[in-house]
Amino acid sequence: MRILFVEDEENIRNVVKMNLEMEDFEVVDTGKGREAIRLFESQHFDLIILDVMLPEISGFDICEQIRLTNSEVPIIFLTAKDGTTDRISGLKLGADDYLTKPFHFEELLLRINNLIRRTAKEPERSPAHFEFGGNKVNFRTFEARGNNGEFMLTKKEAMLLKLLTDRKNEVVSRNQILQSVWGYDVFPSTRTIDNFILSFRKYFEEDPHNPKFFHSVRGVGYKFAF
Repeated sequence: MRILFVEDEENIRNVVKMNLEMEDFEVVDTGKGREAIRLFESQHFDLIILDVMLPEISGFDICEQIRLTNSEVPIIFLTAKDGTTDRISGLKLGADDYLTKPFHFEELLLRINNLIRRTAKEPERSPAHFEFGGNKVNFRTFEARGNNGEFMLTKKEAMLLKLLTDRKNEVVSRNQILQSVWGYDVFPSTRTIDNFILSFRKYFEEDPHNPKFFHSVRGVGYKFAF
């Protein structure tokens, strides 16, 4: 069982790693945010433990980027940021658990084992690249190629497009989009989401007025057909 442990305080990192290894876990550790993303993209991990306050890029940003391509790997935040707002933010971004410092190792171990039991099957990483109808999208870099050549998606566009393509040929409700893309931090109107769909049609459809891929299902939600 392989764990990616991201913690910039060396003493905590060394002690937790040693104790996890004594419990027969294989632990890969780093104190830097960008290194954590590189490790995740190049290796397989069964669970990730993230601090929030890291050099270069925060644990929240790491969690958000991981969830663009992998919705299944368990993520635990282990952090000194103990405010209710921080807890809510971490869970909204897709973390499975949130443990604050100071902590007892036994509690961390119990939370790890509980998550492993709940996610016993091998996680499958959804592809970072997606192609359809001559179009191409890179969900990690937000680079895309459509009707007018290459361009950059915004983060929200990439998140919504990833959600729709992962659920291709299914109707995704407005509430599901709110939870997955906006996290209920703001409440975009139906028209706001419609505008994203209109943008996708302009980017990727041969005839935006007669869409082949991006459909609005009145009163229900939105669908990517492929």
